[in-house]
Amino acid sequence: MDQSYRIHKWLGLGAMAAILLHDTIDAEMDGLGTETLIVEIAETLGEISLYGLLVLVAITVATFIPYHLWKWTHRLIGIFFVFGALHYLFILKPFKNGDPLGLYMAAVCAIGLVAYLYTSAPRRLRPSQKYRINALERSGTALAVEMSPTGKPIRHGAGQSGFFAFDGAGLREPHPFTISSAPRDDGFVRITIAPLGDLTCRLIDRLDVDQMVRVTGPFGCFGRGVSGPQVWVAAGIGVTPFVAMAEALEDSDGPVTMIHAVRSQDEAAHHALLTDLADHKPNFDVTLWQSSKRGRLTPENVVELMGPDISEAHVFFCGPVEMRRALVEKLQRSGLPRRRIHYEQFEIRTGIGLKRLLGWLWSRRSG
Repeated sequence: MDQSYRIHKWLGLGAMAAILLHDTIDAEMDGLGTETLIVEIAETLGEISLYGLLVLVAITVATFIPYHLWKWTHRLIGIFFVFGALHYLFILKPFKNGDPLGLYMAAVCAIGLVAYLYTSAPRRLRPSQKYRINALERSGTALAVEMSPTGKPIRHGAGQSGFFAFDGAGLREPHPFTISSAPRDDGFVRITIAPLGDLTCRLIDRLDVDQMVRVTGPFGCFGRGVSGPQVWVAAGIGVTPFVAMAEALEDSDGPVTMIHAVRSQDEAAHHALLTDLADHKPNFDVTLWQSSKRGRLTPENVVELMGPDISEAHVFFCGPVEMRRALVEKLQRSGLPRRRIHYEQFEIRTGIGLKRLLGWLWSRRSG
């Protein structure tokens, strides 16, 4: 899913660039038909679509704009798409709507319209599974939410995520969470919520046992399809996929060495569970790295803990972006092939890298 979000972003930016090019060229259509009122309206709709999409794309890449405002405005993109489709259908052009190219473009417009109607429909009409909260338990600074299906369960794999929408005022906004429990026949699911934003803080304060939840998913393939020695590096709440993966470990898997970096043990989510798993699984070992005692976990620390056989292991990482980039660079310099380094880049809004580009240009200038 992380890759699909990125493809979606760059397809949107590419489409916007093509629309701007189309507007700049502004080809003359003399002799191709008569300028009627419908043609003039279609041209006006095209201009409205262009400027509306420009504003919405700018809001999308400006990640400092609050998420709730961005999401509300993002829904308007479908309206401007419809305007663009009407603009295409009724303007003067060098081919007819019934020609092969015209039919192809009409099909693209129809598919886009259907997708817009589907995503705009009430969420109760979309595929999802109903769950009920069984238990709530504090785990470090986070809250572990255990739930069971009231009907058909989702069928997730260890390391996957889903979208969860909770009953209650101000809580119904679907939010992605990694599932922190291994698959079970009864459909049991656990997620672990850290107080990192407005919605997650509200959830921690307002969730209660027997509350209903709508679950959509599962998504992702983190941690799947790999065999042999593994090293898992988690920072803070990034431990959640590894908890599920540790519970799902078979005797033939691994061996696995896990490093969980936190400020102090009191903040370590699921530490007791991971310790218990390490005691009972001979192929699993966990190290709690407390920055308050040992300083921040560095890529050099990870390489040292991995030992001399670094090139034979697969490394999985879940944590802050900057920490991931530094770790990937260090591991590659230490001889670990890039194909053996695994992580997800699940961010709904990632911008277009302007901040990194400006930082790089500034460092070059300073150097």
